Amino acid sequence: MRKLANSELQRLEIEEFKKATKTPLIVILDNIRSLNNIGSVFRTCDAFLIEKIFLCGITATPPNKEIHKTALGATESVDWEYVKSTISVVERLKSEGIRVISVEQTEKSVMLNDFQPNLATKYAVIFGNEVKGVEQEVVSASDGVIEIPQYGTKHSLNISVSAGIVIWDLWKKLNQ
Repeated sequence: MRKLANSELQRLEIEEFKKATKTPLIVILDNIRSLNNIGSVFRTCDAFLIEKIFLCGITATPPNKEIHKTALGATESVDWEYVKSTISVVERLKSEGIRVISVEQTEKSVMLNDFQPNLATKYAVIFGNEVKGVEQEVVSASDGVIEIPQYGTKHSLNISVSAGIVIWDLWKKLNQ
């Protein structure tokens, strides 16, 4: 078996990406500290044609050398916007009819493998701070909460890993 060269992968050019039909999914980053995590989320969003990323609170914004190191140019393809207040983004999106879901561990969270999105609905998923998670006020304002099942000794996954798992799962379910 031969590995494919980059030229054989048939990836979109940035202008083609901008014009392509996007996955009806928005990503919200709530106070993410790590520039590498931010860049990784951009790269994942590029891979699955995610509509937009909202960078909120202390989450850094492009252009930034450390974000670029892991985003590898995805900050140029994926649409993004900085908004200081995560709760204001949640309220705005909900007023536009978008269903807002926090990715967190809560009393009534739905396990990701059990979550079945409505194919006629646009979703926004919120990923929280590496230490504190999604702010409680934001969780309370969300339409629902999904949780990634975990079976080991640790309480959480890295935010970029969580984003990869959730975005892939939702992309798969939304593109059935």
